[in-house]
Amino acid sequence: MNRVDRIKRTSRDIRNTNRFAVLRGIYSAASPTRQDLASMTGLSFATVSNIVTELLRVGVLVEASREDSGGGRPRARLKFDPARGLLLGVDVAETYVRVDVFDLALSHLARYDHDITDRKSDPKYVIGEIVRCVQEALDDYREGRVLGVGVSMPGQVEPDAGVSVFAPNWGWSDEPVQAMLRQELNVPIHLDNPLKATTVAELWFGHGRETGDLITVNLGTGVGAGIAIDGQLIRGVTNNAGEWGHSTLIMDGRPCRCGRRGCVEAYIGVPGLMALFGEQYPGHAYLAGDTQLEFMQAIKHGMTNGEAEAQWLVGQFARYLGAALANLVNIINPRRIVLSSWAAMELGDWLLVPTRERLISESISGSAAAVDVVLTSVRGNPVALGMATLALENFLEQLGLPGRASRPVRAMSA
Repeated sequence: MNRVDRIKRTSRDIRNTNRFAVLRGIYSAASPTRQDLASMTGLSFATVSNIVTELLRVGVLVEASREDSGGGRPRARLKFDPARGLLLGVDVAETYVRVDVFDLALSHLARYDHDITDRKSDPKYVIGEIVRCVQEALDDYREGRVLGVGVSMPGQVEPDAGVSVFAPNWGWSDEPVQAMLRQELNVPIHLDNPLKATTVAELWFGHGRETGDLITVNLGTGVGAGIAIDGQLIRGVTNNAGEWGHSTLIMDGRPCRCGRRGCVEAYIGVPGLMALFGEQYPGHAYLAGDTQLEFMQAIKHGMTNGEAEAQWLVGQFARYLGAALANLVNIINPRRIVLSSWAAMELGDWLLVPTRERLISESISGSAAAVDVVLTSVRGNPVALGMATLALENFLEQLGLPGRASRPVRAMSA
């Protein structure tokens, strides 16, 4: 690549980053003016005006109102045009499909749920459940143009190819999910995984508004970490950055569903917590339910009532979680760690303090002192919101306005 090409690429990347900042600014403020956006983003008024003009030209933004500027030209307040179309965020897990419908302003309109209960390892069955749930939403919003559908699949995903590379709970390997969905749904489809989706949601609508250096930790059946540095989602060469749940916590420890032993997930994933509790308190009433959620709700009820068994489990949870997070802190040196997903929401209030204490004791002092451990501030389902945001980014790219801080940075050719 010659010097001119490198300069062009650098200029394009800067413009994309600036556009991303303006977009996030519009979403975070209620009908901002160009002056407001310049103040919020630190960009020049001219740069903001050029980006806003682009977005107005393609019909993404509209002027909400005009107001007196105190002697100069009236200032226009800007907003996304909710009538421009719909965005769907689809959260697919081992036990359910959830579809959230948003307008272009990413205001939540509706949710649809389908349970995955039997034959759940069959790709055709799972795809069929996704199609049925999405189609139900499309039938209810028949008059709205669908701008994009973002689908989060568990496990390892290759977004560019639209392939579920590896889903250990289902035994999937290289399933062409995007192609299978496109055969049934005549809408733009984007595929990714929940780690990336929750981190994008956090960058746009949560703690990412305050810092671009954060790690979003998903706590549920599986565990993993989404990493953002300087506002840029880190994906890795094969989109597998953040598979922290399958790093080793205990050498030759508990078996993990990935086939290895001693993984973080084997200790702090909900099935691992249930096994740990069952060893300490065999036959306990907390284990009487049929689902992982019922177990976690029983632990929550026990914590609320000061029951010693629940306190023991939460103590163990925080001990393992803090030690595992310390490895991330030592390597990444983030400003904030955000606990997300359903298990974090059930027990987060009791986890934060002991987890941070353990993290501090296991981390190098300079990094530990700088990091906060918090619960997500994203409302609703962060996976669905993040996937809708990724669908929005795809839509903007199709309009010729790439600004995708959450997409891979591909290597430059020589």
